[in-house]
Amino acid sequence: MTHGMRTDTHSPHFDGDGKWRDTATRYALVPLRLFLGVTFIYAGLDKLTDSAFMKDSGAGSIGDMMRAVRDSSAIPAMVDMALESPVAFGYAIALGELAVGIGVLLGLFTRLAALGGALISLSLWLTVSWASDPYYYGNDLPYLMAWTPLVLAGAPLLSVDAALRARRQRRREQYR
Repeated sequence: MTHGMRTDTHSPHFDGDGKWRDTATRYALVPLRLFLGVTFIYAGLDKLTDSAFMKDSGAGSIGDMMRAVRDSSAIPAMVDMALESPVAFGYAIALGELAVGIGVLLGLFTRLAALGGALISLSLWLTVSWASDPYYYGNDLPYLMAWTPLVLAGAPLLSVDAALRARRQRRREQYR
């Protein structure tokens, strides 16, 4: 008996042709991309436009927030490093969130953008959200987990990445 390589990419359905399920499966990451992209763009813009946030000290400042979480974070040395220049760190986080949000929303370098989002979420979980008790009250851990499918799968549909991939494929076929 010989075994052939299976070339279909969609699971068989026993309740009809399953076209709506195949479509739903293909588009499953789009709502996640929309949510994370819009959320991270909003978070970045919110930080950049909040005059109180981008200060070394004072109510609502990045500096005071970081000093408040320093002793309860998983990695106090990471907070200490950021406290050397809290305003620069605040700008780095805000601009990183903007870049990640735009990349994921457009589907441009999606895996890289999602990895950036995961790293931002991981750093916030290990510092700001670490003291949340129980752990699931902190919101940065679920964001970290939400980035994982996009790191693994990218944006195969409705994305600049997909358009570029299709263009490369057409060029390859043209030269065959």
